[in-house]
Amino acid sequence: MFGKGASSSMMADGLAADMALKNNFTVLVVDDDPIIRKVHDMQLKKFGLKPQVVENGKKAVDLCLAGDTFNLILMDKEMPVMDGVEATKELRAMGVNSLIVGVTSRDLPHEKQVFMEAGLDFCFGKPLTPEKITFLLKKLNENN
Repeated sequence: MFGKGASSSMMADGLAADMALKNNFTVLVVDDDPIIRKVHDMQLKKFGLKPQVVENGKKAVDLCLAGDTFNLILMDKEMPVMDGVEATKELRAMGVNSLIVGVTSRDLPHEKQVFMEAGLDFCFGKPLTPEKITFLLKKLNENN
């Protein structure tokens, strides 16, 4: 699958992509920034995923209320209408047990802690990298 001289990072990305395809993981990207939505959408598609994308936390909550389910939810912290902290709290209160990962440009430990306490499983800085996506896919695979 990988040619001579392929980096271990490329191999890990390939294995993570295989896991994503095999398990047919569903992903929701929640972010108000159209550029970040596009970047995350493109990154996830490189792993064979077909993410659904919405621009605020209320739309994420509404999707779950309507019965949609996701293995992974990538949640921005600061958004209009409903921010990531409130959306994460509501999703957890509804019994959503998806892997919810905060993705934020806020780097202060206190701000990340408040976000984590809302019910996140992990919190990363923006934008997601292939290494972070590989890590998350491995976590999903462990839970399957």
